[in-house]
Amino acid sequence: MIECFPPIIDEDSQILIIGTMPSVKSLDAREYYAHPRNAFWKIMAMLYLNGAEFSNFAEKKACILAHQLALWDNLRFCERNGSLDSNIKNMIPNDFESLLQNHPHICRLIFNGQKSFQIFKKFHPELLEKYQHFVLPSTSPANATLSFEKKLALWQEALKI
Repeated sequence: MIECFPPIIDEDSQILIIGTMPSVKSLDAREYYAHPRNAFWKIMAMLYLNGAEFSNFAEKKACILAHQLALWDNLRFCERNGSLDSNIKNMIPNDFESLLQNHPHICRLIFNGQKSFQIFKKFHPELLEKYQHFVLPSTSPANATLSFEKKLALWQEALKI
């Protein structure tokens, strides 16, 4: 069984970005989206740092919180060989009901990929009725169907408050 990270969230967070489960690289690094070819932090850098690179994970977390964002993954525990979402088995979901009750300023959910949305819908369909939500193209290097520029444009639109 692998375990996800705690959420990155504070009392000012308004948009919750939801992934599936950290990749092997992320689990090894103990950081969200640590795979060097995952576009997540590059997108955040383009949107919030004029494209400048982050120095470390502490800077990344500070940027997320400074822009009223939050991060968490769908699954608290699961089994998975490798990093592909398609290999996920024996899912145990995170408690989004409690998280959202404890953070009433969250008004929008953004799903990092279709698999993230499908898992959330399976375990928390009632929350989808309460919150505005967007399903965005995955930032994973496994998702090569869209160009970086197209992903960036879609993420930029969804992240507007």
